[in-house]
Amino acid sequence: MHPPPLRLALLLGACLAVSTALADEAAGIIKLSDGEVSLERGGSTLAATPGTQVHAADVLVTGEHGRVGVTFRDNSLLSLGPNSRLVIDSFRFDTTTHEGGFESTLKQGRLAVVSGKIAKHAPDAMKVRTPASILGVRGTEFVVEAGARP
Repeated sequence: MHPPPLRLALLLGACLAVSTALADEAAGIIKLSDGEVSLERGGSTLAATPGTQVHAADVLVTGEHGRVGVTFRDNSLLSLGPNSRLVIDSFRFDTTTHEGGFESTLKQGRLAVVSGKIAKHAPDAMKVRTPASILGVRGTEFVVEAGARP
């Protein structure tokens, strides 16, 4: 049996390892990418190709002829049309309880959504912001468009 301080240190180390793994876990994955599509993460711009992981705080950007489709861990499906910019503000999902939250901001462009388990479990847990409004997801499918700010 380990002395109490050593047991506490081992327990804290295990908790830190689990929380770090969860923080690094992808929110979703790009399934479709066509035309000019990029992903901004931590000040860098990455190619947004099928198989690329999407994390909270990432920004998806499409060009004039670009489009991208993302499947999130809760089975939410997001599709961005041309000239779009979407910020993944936050994403949390417990695969056991289906509890979590999903918030994004459509700065410009067109976004189509088929909501997943987060919205089905708690309708107020998924939100999409635009420059003019905040949408609380109550249904399962919707399209929203936001114009570019002058």
